This record gives sequence, structure tokens and C-alpha cells, in this order.
Amino acid sequence: MSAVTTPPIDLYYWTTPNGWKASIMLEECGLPYRMIPINIGKGAQTAPEFLAVAPLGKIPVIVDPDGPGGAPITVFESNAILQYLARKAGSFYPAEERARIAVDIWLYWQAANFGPTLGQTHHFRIYASDKIPYAIDRFTAATTKLYATLDAQLGRHAHVAGEDYTIADIAILPWAKMWERQGQDIAEFPNVGAWLDRMKARPAVQRGFRLKPDAEEAPSAASRG
Repeated sequence: MSAVTTPPIDLYYWTTPNGWKASIMLEECGLPYRMIPINIGKGAQTAPEFLAVAPLGKIPVIVDPDGPGGAPITVFESNAILQYLARKAGSFYPAEERARIAVDIWLYWQAANFGPTLGQTHHFRIYASDKIPYAIDRFTAATTKLYATLDAQLGRHAHVAGEDYTIADIAILPWAKMWERQGQDIAEFPNVGAWLDRMKARPAVQRGFRLKPDAEEAPSAASRG
């Protein structure tokens, strides 16, 4: 009898912090996937064929042909993808209720505070055509406060949501590794710096960060399984 082959998950992806969350998680779980590049720099996220899959017009998105009950499922929003893949693989999302609540708290912190604030800091410091001192100073200062919060948490625990590596770490890592672009001095946050070093030493994290589609690549041309 031949072995059952697990169909690959389609990952609609580009090299952004939220895109890296999904690629790292797929690598950590060892799930087969096919990367479909969505070049957001060229507006591919507004193409009708992508919007048919992703109504928000944002990456990442996954389509799992072997979803709950064996039926295909589409999942968007990066932290929802992390939760879905964690439940599917049975990894990086504790079953014990208090531990899972701790993970959820930090997932929401990332989605509501860390990611949006750092995203605005990136915009005003790097991408905005007009450099507005007030906006740069405001968001850089807010980012510093968030790093201080994260540093304090990592001073109490080995990982973001406790002693174990979880999807809370995966959610925060891609944003935190870009601290220089956010006008931060990582020496001021030694616990974050040490945690970043540990996270970036993980082979699956390295593979997830290395997933770089060719800008001219046609959809479905890259895969890993």
C-alpha cells in the first residue's frame, strides 16, 4: 500500500514581517507548502485573482486543501494563521488553558500594539516622502515603550508567553528583528537582544526568513514540501 501524501498548503506570501510569521510557522511545523509570491511592491495584492482568495487584499494567506473535516479552508490574518497551523500540527500552542491564555494575550498585544506601532514607525522613518519630525518622534517613542514592555517580560521568562517557545514568539520575532529601522538601540533592551539571538539560531526560523521569491516569479513557481 502506498503512503498517503499530504497535499501542500498554498502560502500567498511576500517578504514582510507578517509574511515571515507564516513562513517560519510552516517551517517549524514541518508542513508541506507551496509558496505563491504576491509582489505587493507591484500591486499584486489588488489583482482580482488574489482578491478572490484574500478579500482584504493583504498577505499572508494560506489555503489548506486538507482543512477541518478534510475540506479546503482559507485562512487570512497572520496571527489567525499561526493559531490554525499550531492546532493542525499540535505544536507551539499549549493545551493547558492558563498557558494558552498567556499565549493569546501576547498574540493580541502584538496585533493591537507592537505590529501597528512599529509599522507606523517604519512608514514615517523610512517610506514617507515627507519626513515629519512630530510623527517620527511620536512613533519612535511609542516603539521604545513597547520594547521596554517586551524586555521586562523577557526578563521574567525565557520566552514571550512563558518558559516555552510558542506562536507568541513567532508573532513578535519578525517585527523585533528590525529594531534598527525603528530607531532603537537594542543594547537598551538586553533581554530582547538575547531572545533575538536565540530565536534567530533556530534552523526553521532561518529557513523561514530565507524564503525570498524572485520579484518576477510567476505564481506557483516555488515550493517546499
